[in-house]
Amino acid sequence: MGYDAVLFDHDGVLVDLTSTATHREGARAAFDAVGVGDPADEDVEATSIGVTPEVLQDVCERYDVDPREFWYQRDTITARGQYEEMRAGEKGPYDDLDVLEDLPVPLGVVSSNQRMTVAFSLSYFDVEHHFETLEARDPTVTSLARKKPDPYYVQRALADLDATDALFVGDSETDVEAADRAGIDSAFLRRPHRAETELTISPDYELDGLHELPELL
Repeated sequence: MGYDAVLFDHDGVLVDLTSTATHREGARAAFDAVGVGDPADEDVEATSIGVTPEVLQDVCERYDVDPREFWYQRDTITARGQYEEMRAGEKGPYDDLDVLEDLPVPLGVVSSNQRMTVAFSLSYFDVEHHFETLEARDPTVTSLARKKPDPYYVQRALADLDATDALFVGDSETDVEAADRAGIDSAFLRRPHRAETELTISPDYELDGLHELPELL
C-alpha cells in the first residue's frame, strides 16, 4: 500500500450507469444523421455498447458511410442523451462520494465514456474539484482502440499526476485488467449492479462501497 494517487472509473463507480435505451437511441440517431433511415436492429445494437473499431468498420462498410463521421455523430448524440438523463435525475452520483473529501492523495478519473460526458457529469454534480485529471475518449475512431482494458488512458492519468504507485477503482473486469496492464493495483467495486459478477482475473481488493477506500490508503 502507500499509494501516491487514486484513479476512478466513472460510470458505475462515481455515477449511475447510462441506460441501454440511451445508448441505442444514440446509435439509431447517428445512422439517421449520416443518411441511413432504416438500419437493421442488430446494427443499431452493435454500435450502441462495447463497440470495437472492427465492428464499426464492418457496419459502416455495409451502409457505405464514413466510420469517422458516423462515430462522431454517435458519440456526440449519445453524450447529449446522457446529459438529459442527468438533468432528469435518471443518472446521478452515488451517495458515498463524500469520502472523496477524506482521501489524502491526488485523484483522477479514467473512463471509456466520452470525455465530454464525464466532464459534464463532474461539473453538473459539483465534484470536479476533487480530481486533478480526467482521461477519457474523444469522439474519434482512434479512441475505440484505446478503451479499457487497453491501459492507454490509465497511463496518461498516471503521467498527469506524476504517479507511479496508484490504485485504480473500477466496477468491471476491463478496469481490473487495465490496471494490471498499467502496472498498478486495482480495487473492484461491487455496486448492486455488480453484486453477482464473477471475474476471470483477480483484483487486489474488492470493495462494497467507497467508504472502505480510506483503509487502503
